[in-house]
Amino acid sequence: MPLFEVRRALGAGFGSNATPAARLTTMGEQVVVDFFTAAMLDGRGYQVRAGTITAPLTGDIVITDTAAEMAVDAASGTTIIPVQAVAHFESLNGGTLPEIAIKSVATASSAGTAFVPLKMKTDGSASVSTARVQAAGSVTVTAELATTTLRHYSGLVATVGTGGAPFLWEPKGAPVLVGAQCL
Repeated sequence: MPLFEVRRALGAGFGSNATPAARLTTMGEQVVVDFFTAAMLDGRGYQVRAGTITAPLTGDIVITDTAAEMAVDAASGTTIIPVQAVAHFESLNGGTLPEIAIKSVATASSAGTAFVPLKMKTDGSASVSTARVQAAGSVTVTAELATTTLRHYSGLVATVGTGGAPFLWEPKGAPVLVGAQCL
């Protein structure tokens, strides 16, 4: 009989009632990691990027109801937990302050350049969900309704000159989006 045994249902490449090795230190102490680190080590972390340093994404001037620059779709039977959004804003012509909104709706996006989100673990499995990124609000999402749309963040970003302003969203209670959903 092993000193320490783990039983689990199907998942992470182990069959039902398989006994994968538990992680222990050299002193025999159990290694415990937080939920997000465990997800990354299991290859279940993904990233959606919009633009690059040399070719940044250009957004709309104002937020519109069904247009977005970026979306990720949780396919039916999958779950997405967004844990961070990072952006860099520069002032707009005419002194208009940049706006940002992060919200989710109960229907997948329907237009924009689709791709598979990037793996955070280089040898992890490819995502079964899709993402869309396209400049100037060219990603089409379902219209916002008070009864079907969760608003996670919204606001204006104050900028000074052309130096830009960084934006970081790390929710304390991350939304759990069970497919079919669109963030």
